Amino acid sequence: MSAADTYENERILAEYILFHFGAADQVLPWPEGPRAALGFPARIVDRFAATPCGRGLDLGCAVGRSAFEMSRTCAEVVAIDYSRAFIAAAKRIQSEGRLAIARREEGAVEETVMVALPDGCVADGVQFEQGDAMHLREDLGDFDRVLAANLLCRLTEPGRLLERLPSLVRRGGELVLTTPCTWLEEFTPRDRWPPGSTLAWLREALAPGFELLERHDEPFLIREHARKFQWSMALLTKWRRL
Repeated sequence: MSAADTYENERILAEYILFHFGAADQVLPWPEGPRAALGFPARIVDRFAATPCGRGLDLGCAVGRSAFEMSRTCAEVVAIDYSRAFIAAAKRIQSEGRLAIARREEGAVEETVMVALPDGCVADGVQFEQGDAMHLREDLGDFDRVLAANLLCRLTEPGRLLERLPSLVRRGGELVLTTPCTWLEEFTPRDRWPPGSTLAWLREALAPGFELLERHDEPFLIREHARKFQWSMALLTKWRRL
């Protein structure tokens, strides 16, 4: 499987739908497990101000949970992902309000589980589209809030997105970036990785147009099957457009 095909795979799609929309016990059946890592796509949206605003943008939106969470305070949300399978799933959840998926238990054993949109989201306020974060359409406009969650280290040219960000975030607007800093050559050529720490690279790239407001760590958990999970710690930075 090529890097470009990774997020078109049915197994990965089911894992991400569960990651975004699964209830705690649907994701993690073990009371001894890292429950603080659950709910990542909603938790990171809480880093934005709670006040209403006009437009929000979710880049690398995957199957859409963070975009729906942004709809609670943004009058309009544009959500973009490179994966056609992810965008199709997000639109199904948007239109139907729920979705049945095959959750892997072990080996070839699967169980059908139902996930649903959380209460309070304004589903019809989100516009989903397939697109490339490195080559966004010119008429996208600007936004009060921009989120790019766990996206940078999956781009072949992450610098292109960083160069575009000042034109996407309105003056005084908020930008939230998260990344597990998992730089892999199958996604990003080595000469395009940060030369040192990811945080130092972001500070240098964004300093001319943004003020760093906060930096902290956010755990997240992706279930592969009932006995195997991916636990990761994302670096979260929040910025204000100057």
